[in-house]
Amino acid sequence: MEMNTVDIVWMMLSSGMVLLMVFGLSFFYGGLVHENNVVNTMKMSLICLGLISLEWVLVGYSISFGLGQFWGGLSHVGLSGVGMEPQEGSTIPHLLFMVFQMMFAIITPALISGAVVGRMRFNSYIIFILLWSLVVYNPLCHWVWGKGGFLHELGALDFAGGTVIHISAGIAALVAASILGPRYGVLTFDDTPADKTVENPADIGNTDLPHNIPFVLLGTGLLWFGWFGFNAGSALHVGESAVYAFVNTVIAPAAALVVWRFIEVIRHRRSTLVGACIAVVVGLVGITPAAGFVSPLSSIAIGGLCALASYVVIEWIKQYKQLDDVLDVFACHGVSGIVGALLTGVFAEEAIGGTRGLIEGNPSIMVAQLISIVVAIALSAGGTAIILFGLKYTIGLRANPEMGRYGIDYSEHAESAYVHLSD
Repeated sequence: MEMNTVDIVWMMLSSGMVLLMVFGLSFFYGGLVHENNVVNTMKMSLICLGLISLEWVLVGYSISFGLGQFWGGLSHVGLSGVGMEPQEGSTIPHLLFMVFQMMFAIITPALISGAVVGRMRFNSYIIFILLWSLVVYNPLCHWVWGKGGFLHELGALDFAGGTVIHISAGIAALVAASILGPRYGVLTFDDTPADKTVENPADIGNTDLPHNIPFVLLGTGLLWFGWFGFNAGSALHVGESAVYAFVNTVIAPAAALVVWRFIEVIRHRRSTLVGACIAVVVGLVGITPAAGFVSPLSSIAIGGLCALASYVVIEWIKQYKQLDDVLDVFACHGVSGIVGALLTGVFAEEAIGGTRGLIEGNPSIMVAQLISIVVAIALSAGGTAIILFGLKYTIGLRANPEMGRYGIDYSEHAESAYVHLSD
């Protein structure tokens, strides 16, 4: 096929929109944490942009999009053979496809950071995201999206990354939070040891409220805007599938927002802005695997059901205190990613995405979806555990207790988000 100028412009724009999501995530996560950990939290997202971009160019893209059933190989190392010519069946340069996929590779490990903020050494985090991308993300990306990938050949549906991105990141967050253990807690710089007598450091700060709710709303807006490139750009051309993905990216989070608000009012007799922002993200996560395969009406059901599932898991975790996943990454990304992937198989329409779902009489698609989910969970859980235990027993994972109590911003980065913290 010949290259199409309109498609090229759209994919360049989509790539930039997904890049913007890294900064949206920085504000979203940064607003939710304690004021002593804002810089560290934001930098955890930003460092992915630098480190994973290089990993992708040098070897990640080759592993992810080379030829093979289980391994993409090294044929594209250093972008060898990746130039201005379009791939077979494509209307955009191979180089542009590479950079669009790079944005996905960047933001996926950044999502995991929300589960470990406030207690993980930054140098250990850098090594972790690099190894995790090589061991977990690149192979899973190849299996689901790469030519010859066994899940792709099985017929598993993942339009824009529900399995590749959100399930893998959500499960990694669950494992990471479990291995790291609970936070030490957070004291302000105005506090002294005499002011706070602590028998169990883990009891401090684990219920600290978001320090800057406007940051959270700003981050949500940037994420939602970027998600149009995330989902609609995954069509890789301007056409019907891009339009469906674009429309569904509006409707699903809107449905999640309404359902979340309804549940909050029933449970607590009030609704919160933070809850509304989380609901939007949950709806966006849920529609990601289905965006170009389902109708707008189906996207309402997907958004609403994902909101219900994630809300229940968040409440359960908080009630039973089983896990200190600081920013509920597992509940929002892992759970909604799983529910969204399953519902993709239920609601997929042949007239929209070319594949019949369960409702249209194709139960076999559910088998493919279940297998892809189980594979993603196993790879992410196993790979994350191996990497983190390796780091734990070599260079160490956790910040020391004093760094945990007084915040990592100043001790790790010699900076603070607000002037009074460094006075």
